[in-house]
Amino acid sequence: MPLLLTRRRAAAAVLTTALLVPLAACGNDAPGTGKGKDSASSTTPPDAASGAPKADLTVLAASSLTDVFKKAGAAYEKENPGTKVTFSFAGSQELAAQVKQGAPADALVTADTKTMDGLSGETGTPTVIAKNRLVIAVGEGNPEKVGNLKDLADTKLKVVLAAPEVPVGRYSKQIIDARKIAVKPVSQEPNVRAVLSKVELGEADAGLVYRTDAETAPDKVDAIDIPDAENAVASYPAATLKGSKHSEAAAAFVAWLSTPAAQKILQGAGFQQP
Repeated sequence: MPLLLTRRRAAAAVLTTALLVPLAACGNDAPGTGKGKDSASSTTPPDAASGAPKADLTVLAASSLTDVFKKAGAAYEKENPGTKVTFSFAGSQELAAQVKQGAPADALVTADTKTMDGLSGETGTPTVIAKNRLVIAVGEGNPEKVGNLKDLADTKLKVVLAAPEVPVGRYSKQIIDARKIAVKPVSQEPNVRAVLSKVELGEADAGLVYRTDAETAPDKVDAIDIPDAENAVASYPAATLKGSKHSEAAAAFVAWLSTPAAQKILQGAGFQQP
C-alpha cells in the first residue's frame, strides 16, 4: 500500500506540472496582443503620447521649404520623443532624380504637382500641404525702381531666373510668357534659393522667387508684389516613398504636415493654406 500511494502521488505531481506549463506561457503574452513579450516586430512600438512610430526619418524637400521645415522638424521631434527628422533640401527636379536613383529616404515634398506626379510609381498618394506665390525680389530699397513684371524687360537690368526645369523657373516662364514680356536673364539657377542669393549679393538687380523666400531675407531684399491675375500658384504635395524602411513613421510625418500644429508653422512663414 505505501508503495502504491507513493506512485499515485508522483503521477499527480507530473500531471499538475504539465497543466501549469501552458498557463505560465500564456502569462508572458503582452496584454491584448496574444503575442509574447519577446516576439519580434518589424515596427518600433508607437510613442504613447502621439501614436507615431519612432524612427530616424530622411525627408527630401524643396529648397523653398528650408527655413520653415527646420522649425517644423523640431516641433515634430518634440511631439514625438525618440523620432529624428533629417531633411535634404534641393530643387524639386534634383529630388526627383535622387528618388529615381534609389536614394535612401522616407518621404518627399516638392514645390509642384507635376514633379510629384512623375514619380507616382515611387510614392504613396500625395497630399498638398501648402501653396505659395511669386514675387519680384530686388535689392533692399529697390535701387533700380522695379515696379512690375514689364520692368524686367529692361535690358539695363540684370535679371536672374531659375532654370525652366525647376518648378519656380517653370512658374516664372509661365507668367512672363502670359504677359508676352521679353526677359533675357543673365543666369538661370538650379533652385529658388540660388536666385535669391544672387539678388542678396547684388549680383542681380531682380529675380523671381517665392514670397516665402523673399521673407527670409527682409534686411537684404525687398519684395515687389505681382497681382494675382498675373501670378502663378505653387502647390506643395507631400508623399511617402515606397522604398522607405520606416513606412508607418513616414506616413505619420506626412499626415502631421496637414495638422493645425504644422499648418500654423507653415502659414506663419507666409505659406498659404492648401
